[in-house]
Amino acid sequence: MTIVLPHRGWLFDLDGTVYRGEALIPGADGAIAALRAAGRRVAFLSNKPLQTRADYARQLTRLGIPTNEDDVINSSLVLARHLASLDPGAPVFVIGEPPLIAELRAHGFEVRGDPRVRWVVIAFDRTFDYAKLNTALQAVRQGARLIATNPDRTCPTEDGEIPDCAGMMAAVEAVTGHAVEVIVGKPSPIILEVALERLGASARECVVVGDRLETDVVMGKRLGLATVLVLSGVTRAGDPRIAETAPDLVVASIRDLVR
Repeated sequence: MTIVLPHRGWLFDLDGTVYRGEALIPGADGAIAALRAAGRRVAFLSNKPLQTRADYARQLTRLGIPTNEDDVINSSLVLARHLASLDPGAPVFVIGEPPLIAELRAHGFEVRGDPRVRWVVIAFDRTFDYAKLNTALQAVRQGARLIATNPDRTCPTEDGEIPDCAGMMAAVEAVTGHAVEVIVGKPSPIILEVALERLGASARECVVVGDRLETDVVMGKRLGLATVLVLSGVTRAGDPRIAETAPDLVVASIRDLVR
């Protein structure tokens, strides 16, 4: 068995990299098992705030990749931790789904349904509607600030791509005339700091594996990690941006990380 890169810390994106919906990317379980058997440290890094970390761990385990909750870092956790460092216990209005709301409450925030808040939190929200947009507008007019989980335009699923957080951010920015101040998810160094802390390794000792050039690969390039682009998600072979972004390795899927 040969592992194609020597790094001791491995950060894997989830959607489009390890699985698509409830379907495991073929060979993902074997590749990750081989890395672990070789003593490499593995963690999973997702911009998606639609599940709790425990949910992600259970899904991975169900798909044949035994995982503890602590091995999953997602944008909900990182946003709650970062906002707690900026404004602990603040009242917030959330454009987002129940797992994100639960994470914020667990970190001591007062989640409100009206505009009397200090922050509007914007995330991937499949229940986004006019009422939420209006509440965000009124909150900003009363002085609220904007923070978001992730910049992804779409999310890969078994049935194709669906709108992600960028759509909700664009709507709020358009009506308020205010830009989101902080985006904590990839490619932000904020989420990477949490992930490296979990791995107990420095950036130069780690590799990030993902299917998105603009988040996974750009983050790694900016912050000193090795980068692997997989073509099992949103990026297709022949995309001219691959040459421009220049990941260290391009493979069809993560099964090709182990030979």
